[in-house]
Amino acid sequence: MQNQICIVSTKKLSERQKQILLIANFSVFDQDFISIQNKDFDIETTNDYLIFTSQNAVESVLRNKKLVEIKSRKCFCVGEKTKALLEENGFEVIEYSAYAAELALIICSQYSKNSFTFFCGNIRRDFLPDALRLVQITLDEIEVYETVLTTHEIPFIPNGILFFSPSAVESYLQENKIDDKICFCIGNTTAEALKYITTNRMIANQPTMESVVMKCVEFYSNRI
Repeated sequence: MQNQICIVSTKKLSERQKQILLIANFSVFDQDFISIQNKDFDIETTNDYLIFTSQNAVESVLRNKKLVEIKSRKCFCVGEKTKALLEENGFEVIEYSAYAAELALIICSQYSKNSFTFFCGNIRRDFLPDALRLVQITLDEIEVYETVLTTHEIPFIPNGILFFSPSAVESYLQENKIDDKICFCIGNTTAEALKYITTNRMIANQPTMESVVMKCVEFYSNRI
């Protein structure tokens, strides 16, 4: 065990994702450092288009009593998995991108005359709504879920930590230190949350859990 690379994942991994690390002879500790609580919400009407930036928002909207009415509007979203979840449940996605900043650029340049309803969580990044309002695009925000920090104390010294959101960074730091450990991040926003904590940040090639896992394996494989 002493010669193994010890990895902490701040989100529960699928069996396949964990196997990739185990096959590489890593030891793995994975726990959810945040939890999601869906919220009941009332919606009188929706604007021209809908915006989703996470699967969590989709899951919450799917529970709403006005789902049929909501689904009558076409969607914009961030992430392939968010897109897939929407389409699996009968929504039509007309624009999507890997990052919120890219989606904001598409909307501002091509859909500035339209109005939008943004389904989001209690901890949402400002960039997309700020960008739309800066060019006076009508945007209504509806909070449909809450992100709750659920920290865990790590009982050993890991070599690397997998982070999938800025909230997970905050949660991890409630009970643990990062020091010189290597942090593998799902995207730029998560890496930015570590900006003043460490310079040992690696960003996945794609904003997916699988890509974070592969970045971790590649990093250590190149050093063996």
